[in-house]
Amino acid sequence: DTAWRVAFLAGLVAAPVLAHLLGESLVLDIGAGWGQLLVAGFLVGLGTRYASGCTSGHGVCGISRGSLRSVVATATFMAAGFLTVFVYRHVLGG
Repeated sequence: DTAWRVAFLAGLVAAPVLAHLLGESLVLDIGAGWGQLLVAGFLVGLGTRYASGCTSGHGVCGISRGSLRSVVATATFMAAGFLTVFVYRHVLGG
C-alpha cells in the first residue's frame, strides 16, 4: 500500500526536474492573487463535498461503471464550467 504513494511523490518531484533537464521552462503564471486562489479552492472543496465526489472521480470512475448520479454530476460540472467561461469572457469582458 505504501509503494504507490512513494511512487506518486517521487513522480511529483522527478517530473519537473526532468522537464528542467530537457530545457523546458518551469515558470508558472497563474494570473490570480492569493484571495482568488483561496476562494477558488474553497469553492472546489464545497462542490466536491456537495457532489459526493470530485470531478475526475465522477467523470472517470463513476461514468465508466454506469452511475447515473455520476453522469448527472459530470454534466453539471461541465455546464457550470462552460457557463463560467462564457460569462467571464463575453459578458464581463475578461
